[in-house]
Amino acid sequence: MNDCIFCKIIAGDMPSYKIYEDQFTYAFLDISNDANGHILVVPKQHATNVLDCDKTVLVHIMDTIQKISKHLVENCDFDGVNILNASGKSAEQSVFHLHFHILPRRADDNLHVFPELAKNEASLQEICEKLRIK
Repeated sequence: MNDCIFCKIIAGDMPSYKIYEDQFTYAFLDISNDANGHILVVPKQHATNVLDCDKTVLVHIMDTIQKISKHLVENCDFDGVNILNASGKSAEQSVFHLHFHILPRRADDNLHVFPELAKNEASLQEICEKLRIK
């Protein structure tokens, strides 16, 4: 994709702070510099989001996410990670090239990355019946 910023980063047409790269994936620091070590993991093959990504590529992405996450905890003095993804405009996806955020975490970092959601009053049984894959 000619206008995709992540495709330009992967191609080397835009600079990045590369953390990891293999045949299928590219991982780099998020330039927002909002959380210490905030990493984006993207497939080299353009996919808009999880919904249209090739299954084999998605497996490689998850392998890279696990590899980086283990490295952060085992070698970089972090206690854990948050792994985040938004797929689709209504899910607040802002760059339409599939990407996962890895946020390295420490027990005392005071980050709160999960939204506080209002209680849903719908019946869990009704929701289950509607959403169950048959």
